[in-house]
Amino acid sequence: MSPHLVSAGFEVVGLDTGYFSECTLVPDSGKIPTLKKDIRDLSPRDLENFDAVIHLAALSNDPIGNLNDGWTEEINYQASVKLADLSRAAGVKRFLFSSSCIMYGAADTLVVNEDSPLDPKTEYARSKVKAERAISAMANKGFSPVFVRNGTVYGVSPRMRFDTVLNDFMGSAATTGKVVVHSDGKPWRPVMHVQDVARYFQAMLEAPVEKIHNQAFNAGSNALNHQIIELAGIAVETVPNARLEMVPKPSADQRTYKADFGKFAKTFPDFKFKWNARSGAAELYDAFKRVGLTFEDYKDKKFTRLKWLHYLLDSGKLDNGLRWKRN
Repeated sequence: MSPHLVSAGFEVVGLDTGYFSECTLVPDSGKIPTLKKDIRDLSPRDLENFDAVIHLAALSNDPIGNLNDGWTEEINYQASVKLADLSRAAGVKRFLFSSSCIMYGAADTLVVNEDSPLDPKTEYARSKVKAERAISAMANKGFSPVFVRNGTVYGVSPRMRFDTVLNDFMGSAATTGKVVVHSDGKPWRPVMHVQDVARYFQAMLEAPVEKIHNQAFNAGSNALNHQIIELAGIAVETVPNARLEMVPKPSADQRTYKADFGKFAKTFPDFKFKWNARSGAAELYDAFKRVGLTFEDYKDKKFTRLKWLHYLLDSGKLDNGLRWKRN
């Protein structure tokens, strides 16, 4: 996100507590001025002289949210509302909140749009629903929040993750020669390349405020909805001699949601997605070959968010409030 916005001419300052600063697979594309601070500890001064805030910070998926629901409540909900409140008080005009399509819950084969009932099944999803509602209530003439409901993000990035579906499938195919699907393969996921995510956040920064003010958007394209079995097949076809294995488990993730992106397409008619699952899989495979990805890398705790947080806690680097311990 940050390198993309810098290249587009924006002046960018980051804020990050740095949980994953050691978890690098490919080099960063440049240094971004960054305030190293926990989002829970922000002060009014931290928000002065900014025109817009893109709020991405969160405990970032369902397994982490289930690890300790108090952390999820505090970071994903309470700190998000505090950030919005401080932003509004500081005169920030536009506030883009990175939300999630997962808040629709298990939608079977129904197609969900922005008006569909929200049925969050996990602490992570519930935190997004609560934050959206609280921040929406703050909207006024000078403070314009927008709620960007992302699908499942994939693609090459410095702080690589192998705990999202297509990244996981490609990592497995490249290092083991196989992709193992533990569900029946039928669940749906809208998948978005990380570079396209950065591009549509830019589009929302630049859009006339009256087009997007205090609205939620499923951000993506209808063509990017895929069943899990399709994504597994793409991974197998991308990596030479890879094979698919179906090993159903009762505990497998059966969440399914097929998102409708008609509102996004109507609001941003000139926006074109540059990536699809096939081209993104090819990019991942090329990057893995370039860095010499091994099975040990693919399974390394650095690239699975929950494993890495467990490591930081177990090694005493973080305390039981998920804050850095002072040396």
